[in-house]
Amino acid sequence: MTSYWQETMEQAVTVRRQLHADPEPSWEETRTAEKIRQILTAMDIAWRPCADTGTVAWLNRSGTKAPHIALRGDIDALSIHEQSGKDWCSRQTGYMHACGHDGHTATLLATARWLKHHEQRLPGPVTLLFQPAEEGGHGAKRMIEESALEGVDEIYGWHNWPALPFGKLVCPDELVMCGNGTFVITLTGVGGHASQPELCRDPVLAAAAVVMALQQIVARRLAPQQAVVVSVTSIEAPSQPTVIPQRAVLLGSIRVPNRTSRDRANQLIREISRQTAQSYGVDCEVEILPRYDATINHPTQAARVRNLWQEEFGTDGLDRQIPLPIMASEDFHYYLQEIPGAFALIGSDDGQDHAYPCHSPHYDFNDRLIPYVTRLFARLVGAPVPPSTKGDQYEHIR
Repeated sequence: MTSYWQETMEQAVTVRRQLHADPEPSWEETRTAEKIRQILTAMDIAWRPCADTGTVAWLNRSGTKAPHIALRGDIDALSIHEQSGKDWCSRQTGYMHACGHDGHTATLLATARWLKHHEQRLPGPVTLLFQPAEEGGHGAKRMIEESALEGVDEIYGWHNWPALPFGKLVCPDELVMCGNGTFVITLTGVGGHASQPELCRDPVLAAAAVVMALQQIVARRLAPQQAVVVSVTSIEAPSQPTVIPQRAVLLGSIRVPNRTSRDRANQLIREISRQTAQSYGVDCEVEILPRYDATINHPTQAARVRNLWQEEFGTDGLDRQIPLPIMASEDFHYYLQEIPGAFALIGSDDGQDHAYPCHSPHYDFNDRLIPYVTRLFARLVGAPVPPSTKGDQYEHIR
């Protein structure tokens, strides 16, 4: 391992933990963007703002011997109160990097430093996308609208995945992550005294019935072969012990493999909710909020990621056991709808406190992934990488 490589990795871990301590939610990543841009400027890498808090950077812009490749890292945090207990725990009350976007950003910055050091040896142009608002904010869409993919031929991205053993990669030829959507169901009845329910039209009782009915969509109204999830995640009906309230609100989420399944699931949510509410004598309004489409890889690019990853981990580096598609969602699908590319999930559970799932208040990104993914990115763009050695050469990273 070269001293420059070692220094790059150590700096990346430091930056990652600094970002983790100072999280910012979607479309508010001003300090994060400033830090990214300062680091790029210090490395003499050209960049421009994009989508407000996003940043597009370039290397070897005049290269013509290979395709123009883009690499993406997301930068936003979540509205979750951190309970990890780490020394670099969030200093922003109510916000934390609970999905590892701090690690994705630090990895892309490490890649930027390594590629800049070898810029004259890059065969083609490289674009680096530091994207805001992945967590439901459609940041990728805004980046594309503001020409982030201009001239780019292929794009690659990744996500750490605590449900996979450390170093195991999932990058199928087609569907990798589902699309999603959310819904709000408002049930309005007639409130009154709990001792006289016959004079009321109870929205709480209707809400309970709607919840039970919606759970039968997947079991009885859609084919079991379809990768669909319908989850009611919240019931809001504030009242008092002796008061039947006027209104109840249900919140929920769906996960779907394609737009056809989404349309059918949404249709059933509307029909079942309204018909069930009617049977309880309450009014029902259903608001459907489509979010992300499914993330579907391009076969050639996905195969390239798998092959290059096996240069690092061997044939055992691919996970063939996790059920696909992953039911979580990603706005990386916007990029893949525009140009060829691939999105990978890479396992982070090394048996050392990195098994907490994404979006858990106890979650923390596994810094040991940074060197491996940086090496993958370097290979993808044709840059040299340090010679690999047997065993875990990054065991010192904790």
